[in-house]
Amino acid sequence: MRTLNISISDLEYNKFGLKADKLSFSELVDIISRELSKQTLDDCIELAEKYGLSKMTMEEITEEVKVVRKNTKNRH
Repeated sequence: MRTLNISISDLEYNKFGLKADKLSFSELVDIISRELSKQTLDDCIELAEKYGLSKMTMEEITEEVKVVRKNTKNRH
């Protein structure tokens, strides 16, 4: 097994909620994946608010999905 040393700032260390100075690679990947997922969700929420999609009701969303599915079937 190989050892890889990575330097991060105290701010990043705290931001990621790290508790130990040693992590397995899979633990590091999991931590980074969670942070990327959070950032992606934040971006989606921001876009939904920007374009008014966050105000759609479930009925409106259901109708939009039906239209898209219908259009997709008609193309084939």
